Amino acid sequence: MSSRAMRKLHGDSMLNQLQVPSSSSEDDDHDDVSDNRGGSSVPINPFDLLQEEENEVESDGERRDTSMQGNHATSTQSETTSSGAKKKRKKKKKKKHSEAEINVQDAPEDEDEIDASLRQVNAMLGTLPNGPSEPISTASSSVTIDTKAVLAIEHKNLNAENEMRRIFGSMVVRQNDQRRRGRRKTYQRSTWLVNPKAEWPHIGKTGLSMTQLETKGGNHFFTLEHSKDYQQVQFQFLDAVESMNPQNLTALLQMHPYHIDTLLQLSEVCKMSEDRQMAAELVERALYNIECSFHTLFSLTQGNCRLDYRRAENRAVFLALFRHLEFVGQRGANRTALELCKLLLSLDPDSDPLGVLLMIDHYALRSDQHEFLIRLFSEWEAHKNLSQLPNFAFSVALARYHSNQDDNTTKADAAVQTALLMYPSALMLLLEKCGVQPDAAVKKHPFFSVSSHCNQPKALTQLISLYVARNHAMWKVPEVMKWLETNVSAVLQRVDNKEPLIKEYQAKRQMRYQGTPRNVYRHILLSDIKDATLSLPPELANTPVLSYDPLPPKDSIVSYHRPPRQQGSGIPTDRGLFSEFFRSMMPSYLPPPPGSAIPDLAAVVDGDNPEGAAGGYLAPNTDLRQSLGTLMDAMRDLLHSLRPPDGEQEDENVQEMEEFD
Repeated sequence: MSSRAMRKLHGDSMLNQLQVPSSSSEDDDHDDVSDNRGGSSVPINPFDLLQEEENEVESDGERRDTSMQGNHATSTQSETTSSGAKKKRKKKKKKKHSEAEINVQDAPEDEDEIDASLRQVNAMLGTLPNGPSEPISTASSSVTIDTKAVLAIEHKNLNAENEMRRIFGSMVVRQNDQRRRGRRKTYQRSTWLVNPKAEWPHIGKTGLSMTQLETKGGNHFFTLEHSKDYQQVQFQFLDAVESMNPQNLTALLQMHPYHIDTLLQLSEVCKMSEDRQMAAELVERALYNIECSFHTLFSLTQGNCRLDYRRAENRAVFLALFRHLEFVGQRGANRTALELCKLLLSLDPDSDPLGVLLMIDHYALRSDQHEFLIRLFSEWEAHKNLSQLPNFAFSVALARYHSNQDDNTTKADAAVQTALLMYPSALMLLLEKCGVQPDAAVKKHPFFSVSSHCNQPKALTQLISLYVARNHAMWKVPEVMKWLETNVSAVLQRVDNKEPLIKEYQAKRQMRYQGTPRNVYRHILLSDIKDATLSLPPELANTPVLSYDPLPPKDSIVSYHRPPRQQGSGIPTDRGLFSEFFRSMMPSYLPPPPGSAIPDLAAVVDGDNPEGAAGGYLAPNTDLRQSLGTLMDAMRDLLHSLRPPDGEQEDENVQEMEEFD
């Protein structure tokens, strides 16, 4: 910063010792700022200093040009040129001061220095909300925040690594990354959802792309598309699944390391063998391929981009996001899991194919986003009837309890009492899960007794079991349990007084929940919560569930068809190990005894197999468990051995990274 700028900001007192009178030009500069000395009451616009420095640079350039010309001219011509440069500089200063005077004239009388600076900057940028001469107010910015969509997301909250750094510190996360990172470092595209690891193969062109279909009602509808080559890989994947030979899947992954369905299928195998780190990494690799294929107009944060779950190509996005948010939540990154829930819900909010509304409240409470949960409930209750879901009835009450400012729990008390009156069977199940012995008066009262709710609809039982199994830990806090005990006593008094609301809620419980929607079944199967899966009906429990496409919609949209398999295609017919793996996906699975016949997978899918999942128990040390362990060891070695080729495609990687940036 120049000495003139320093004098304008601090005055001459701090620069007196540094002043060395050397030239007439410095004296002229000293005279130019004489009006601002001595603590003048005129406010100084700090943005004018930037313009003055630009003028100084131009003046210095002019002086350098003048001196160069003076080497070939007389001293008289040099003096004439120098005086001409001074006059030109003074003219520029006069023009600048005239602009400043105009700005001062347009400014309000009660405007302080900060508002004046903001007004001038926004006037140059043209971003003032109320015209070019009005300053920005805090009220306008607060309105912008309040009117943001309820499902809007911030990019920084989508990556679990950012939250892990806030929780454990950047040093711990960095050391963990360095411990897992290999010596070689490849150039990978930068994405928002996951951080690509150095040991991952170069992605290149996978044949996956996204197309925009239409724009309707302010929402943009997209769909994923498979190229011809990707379709051939998809057919190979289906052949590998039907062959029941795990070597076909591992070989397919080695040839196509970013095939999404193969990654999701093998992730379930790793999860089954308790290798959750490898399972999570395979899902991240699938998400990496998906995000690299996004359309340029597809936004992760606006909440107005839609994908139709009925299209088979789009289901991989939903399944990968669902499994990724579960792994993220298990690591303790609850805020990231909440943002992923919002993203997953925004893709298809009308049908909610994976039942995100059944778990978004859990991560909102875990991440202390109580106001978001209350706002979501108030805005969506009119068209989604969220109060009919037990998880929202209890979680919103808990959010109101935690968000009270002055220890006033009136709204929270009313909300939790309404939840207890509407879903009384949840109390005993919740207390049992929390390990709390209920009061004798509560235990003996018929309104909360277990026997009085044996005839409630099965769909309601499934929803309550799912909520209690997932959220019971948040009710074990002593303060929360004391608050719940107080409201339970109040509910008993209302029941004894025979309020008309009691019979009204009882009639609603019998009229509603007559059938469980398909997305709720799909959510229970994907969540893998034991208490909830035990309540599944036998017709679903006896049906194999393929992990890469669980319970596909009945009105699926198929863009391309698989060609019929030719006889003698060389596909192995051994249906032992992998058949058991797929049948093990069934909630009521009981493995057959050794030596028993294993039914055909196609017959089970078509429903022609009367045996279903029935069978004997499996001893701990049978050939099946040993074969599965051998398979997992071989697959882990294969995945760890997948490295990018040495010295190949390095220039191409750098070029693609620059183009992506």
